[in-house]
Amino acid sequence: MKTIAIIVPDQGALASILDTRRLFAFANQLLKEKTREDFFEIYLVGFKKQIRLDEGSCMVEVDKTLTEVDQFDLIIVPAIIGDVLRGTQLNRHYLPWLTEQYKKGAEIASYCVGAFIVAATGLLNGKHCATHWAYTHELSVYYPDIKLVHDKIITEQNGIYSSGGGTSYWNLLLYLLEKFTSRQIVIAATKYFLLDIARESQSEFVMFKGQKEHGDKLVEKVQGFIEKNYREKINIDKMAMDFSVVRRTLERRFTKATKNTIAEYIQRTKIEVAKKEIEMDRKTINEIMYELDYSDKKAFKSLFQKVTGLTPIEYKKKYVKN
Repeated sequence: MKTIAIIVPDQGALASILDTRRLFAFANQLLKEKTREDFFEIYLVGFKKQIRLDEGSCMVEVDKTLTEVDQFDLIIVPAIIGDVLRGTQLNRHYLPWLTEQYKKGAEIASYCVGAFIVAATGLLNGKHCATHWAYTHELSVYYPDIKLVHDKIITEQNGIYSSGGGTSYWNLLLYLLEKFTSRQIVIAATKYFLLDIARESQSEFVMFKGQKEHGDKLVEKVQGFIEKNYREKINIDKMAMDFSVVRRTLERRFTKATKNTIAEYIQRTKIEVAKKEIEMDRKTINEIMYELDYSDKKAFKSLFQKVTGLTPIEYKKKYVKN
């Protein structure tokens, strides 16, 4: 028997909570056909009996409060909606409890920006962690001791798991389900819930916008220049001269502010434009490539695949309706 606690965070995402409960309940149904007993005991756990979810649109009554529980094998920390730092503060009551449970042997799994709650305990320090791609910068800034994984959907280290953004919590759930049961149960679940068992990366979903909240005015101007002139061949030495700064100083400040080198930022900007052009399906891939000042098809394909996890043709097949 495995005991599972799904914590119900203030401002939590209702769908991920219900989906988690449904999946393990479904697994129980399949396993009972063989053992005639439930394999999982599943509880909704909260710091109070009733908690508002989905920005206050609904109320959930938990099965047990923190003072009514003993020890769990696995604790799920769902995503929260809205401002992640405010959400972490609203759910501060869970922090000492999560730490105590982990010390007693419980494993902990976070969904999406639920990673901020686990990070606030300090349990993620020195460990790998994934979160929604749109919040990676915030997580790295506020919790610099975490080894942030930008592209992976699932991480596991020392009994702590995490998943990327959106519905990637399903992939973590399937991973955990297989660890606790069998591949056959997981396959049955994927067929019942119509899930993609093979998804491993969230790279193809990332929309590169460039970090703009760093406060370095010079870097902001350079970012604006790159985003305006992405079709041209940008000479970094000349750009540094135009902005009256030594290239080495500009490179250092730019990397510190954006977590990308200038060359990487130029590449990411171009690939983001290429993705949008492919999705619009008005030009051939070769036309897009040449307009972005790439003449080497192999190099463009390699860069596109490095950033998105897909080749340009694969990306087009996936996102363009025939």
